[in-house]
Amino acid sequence: MSSLFLRTLREDPADAEVPSHKLLVRAGYVRRVAPGIYSWLPLGLRVLRNIERVVREEMDAIGAQEIHFPALLPREPYEATGRWTEYGPNLFRLKDRRGGDYLLGPTHEELFTQVVKGEYSSYKDYPVMLYQIQNKYRDEARPRAGILRGREFLMKDSYSFDLTDDGLAESYRLHRDAYVRIFDRLGLEYVVVKATSGAMGGSASEEFLAVAPTGEDTYVRSPGGYAANVEAVTTPAPQARPLDGLPAAQAHHTPDTPTIESLVAFLNEKAGLGRTFTAADTLKNVLVKSRLPGKDEWTLLASACRAIARST
Repeated sequence: MSSLFLRTLREDPADAEVPSHKLLVRAGYVRRVAPGIYSWLPLGLRVLRNIERVVREEMDAIGAQEIHFPALLPREPYEATGRWTEYGPNLFRLKDRRGGDYLLGPTHEELFTQVVKGEYSSYKDYPVMLYQIQNKYRDEARPRAGILRGREFLMKDSYSFDLTDDGLAESYRLHRDAYVRIFDRLGLEYVVVKATSGAMGGSASEEFLAVAPTGEDTYVRSPGGYAANVEAVTTPAPQARPLDGLPAAQAHHTPDTPTIESLVAFLNEKAGLGRTFTAADTLKNVLVKSRLPGKDEWTLLASACRAIARST
């Protein structure tokens, strides 16, 4: 301890927005070099290496093999998949002295696919699972929250190459179980939610989210066990209900009922319909009358129907 390269701070750094960022800087784990770019000091690097060790142990346990790709990558593989342009301004693009196009890797799917294609030539070589722990680079518009949203960050990415859908499902299960063990060993409170695949693509996606009051994502969870990132939430329409034997539809004038609550009170107190209504029995449509400039003809438009009450 007498020779440890360490300097703690009394005050929060001016640019820190979330508790994790403040604590990492004040405790001497990381230091900011530029927006979204951090140096790892000895204490922080020790923790980071321990996390890597846990990840490697669990990935090796499911039969995955570690590989390492460069961070500086040529344009051609990413142009072949369309992601040279799909990533837009998030890519760090650069040219070498001969004018060749390169990028700093935001992710390595193309390189994994390329190396397996080059090394394996028979179906007998499969299945295979490969992973790496490598720095990634993304030109975030607003790098923030310390190491949670950086321009340079360390990522473990893993890929399986399978011959059948059943084999793919088994590889997915092995990875999912490995991630559960990793987060359990790290002692994190987490939840597994459905997610969108984004630019990486894929037919199914799940995220392991650490539960915290501050962070980069918001998720929803129902008592029945469904959980999803808000970007991937689906609300399927309920099954159609038979109309046989139900009373005929009736139209009622409902003045002075600008809210759902006032409409429910009107139906229960004044309409005399012989039943008790709740907010869950109601829907609200907003109608808008519009016309083009200089035109006399008006058009009646209905906005998207929005359910005001919770579904029961």
